Amino acid sequence: MANAGTAESQQLDQLPGIRQVIAIGSGKGGVGKSTVSVNLATALARGGLKVGLLDADILGPSIPGMLGVASGQKPASTPEGKALPAEAHGVKMISMGLLTGDDNPAVMRGPMVTKYLRMFLGAVEWGELDYLLLDLPPGTGDIQLTLVQSVPLSGAIVVTTPQDVSLRIARRGLRMFERVQVPILGIIENMSSFCCPHCGKTTDVFSRGGGRRMSEELGVPFLGSLPLDAAVVVSGDEGRPVMVDHPDGASAQAFSALAAELVGVLAGRRRRGLKPFLWDWNTGEGAPQWLESEAGPGGDPLTPVGLRRRDDRTLQVLWADGALHSVDVRDLRLACRCALCVEEMSGRPLLDPATVPLDVAPQRLASVGNYAISLTWSDGHDSGLGSFVRLRELGEQAACQGGEDV
Repeated sequence: MANAGTAESQQLDQLPGIRQVIAIGSGKGGVGKSTVSVNLATALARGGLKVGLLDADILGPSIPGMLGVASGQKPASTPEGKALPAEAHGVKMISMGLLTGDDNPAVMRGPMVTKYLRMFLGAVEWGELDYLLLDLPPGTGDIQLTLVQSVPLSGAIVVTTPQDVSLRIARRGLRMFERVQVPILGIIENMSSFCCPHCGKTTDVFSRGGGRRMSEELGVPFLGSLPLDAAVVVSGDEGRPVMVDHPDGASAQAFSALAAELVGVLAGRRRRGLKPFLWDWNTGEGAPQWLESEAGPGGDPLTPVGLRRRDDRTLQVLWADGALHSVDVRDLRLACRCALCVEEMSGRPLLDPATVPLDVAPQRLASVGNYAISLTWSDGHDSGLGSFVRLRELGEQAACQGGEDV
C-alpha cells in the first residue's frame, strides 16, 4: 500500500463543515449504483438535509447527466482557488464529467486518477453539508484505496441486485470495506422486482431477496429494496431524478424510505476513535487525543481511542475495548510490511534487522483513514503503514512477554 503520510494528504482528512462522509459501492458494474446514489442524494435533500455528491468514477462519470448538469463546463472557483460544485435539485455535485465533454474520454493511469480524486475531495468548496455521498466505480482498486486512506469515512453502503453473481461480487466489496475498518451502514437491493405497468403483474427478473439474505448472513443492516422501474431509467436519461419527476411513484417512495432508514442508522451510530492527526514524535506537536472515556467493555478491539509517547522508545495505545498496550518503536519499524520490507507476492522478508539502528525512532506519525497510521522514521524509511491490526498484534505480543524488547 502506498504511503499516505504527507502533510498534503492529511489536509484531506479535515473536510471542514461536512458531518458525514458515506461511500456507495458495489464491487461490480451494472447494478445501478450511480442511479441509486443520485436518487438517494435527492431524497435526502428533499428531506431538508444539506447533501453533496462526489462522482468518484473518474474514468466513467455519469452523475452530471443524471442530474441534468451540462458536461464539459468547468466549475467556477473561489478567490482562494477552490472549485465550486455544481448544484441541481438541491444536491451539490462534482464530477470529472464537468471537466470533459461526453465524447472526451479521461485517458489516464492510476496516479492521475487518484490525483483528480484527491482534488475533488480537498480542493472543492463544499461548504456546510450533512452528508457527502461518494459514488464509487466498480472494483476494489486505486479509487477505493485512495478514499479509505484519505478520508475517515462514516461508513459504506453496498448496492447489489438479487442474483447470485452480483451478490458474490458485492460481498467482496463489502469485505474490502471491513478490512480497512469502514463501518457497513447497510445493503441496498436494486432491481428486486418488476411491476408491469399494463397488467400490474410482478416479476422477479433477477431472482428475489438476495440482498436481505446477504445482510442476515453477514450481520449488517438491510436498508431496503428498489423495484425495476422504467420511470427511473427515463428520468435519469432526462436529467431529472425520479424523486423529482415522479415524487408519488413507487420508486420515489422506496428511495424516501431508504433515505429515512439511512438517517436512522447514522443517528444510532456514534463514531468512536481518534480524529485525524499529523504528529511530530519529537516535539509532541499535533499529538492525537487520549480519550479514556471512550474505552470500555464492548468497544471495538481494532479502534484506538488514544495514542501517546510513553517515553522515547515506546508508543502507548489505548483501544476502544479498554486494552492498554505498549509497543517498542523499533519492533514497529521491524514489523513494516511495505514493498521495500516484504516481497509482495511471496511474503518473503526483505528487511535485514541488522540494518535497522537500535535507536531508530519515528519522526512523524499520521492517521490514515480508519485503519492505520503512516510513519516516517529516523533511518529514512517512509513508505510503510502500521495497520491497527498489526499494532494490536504487536501490543499483545509485548504484553505476553511482560514488557518490550528494547
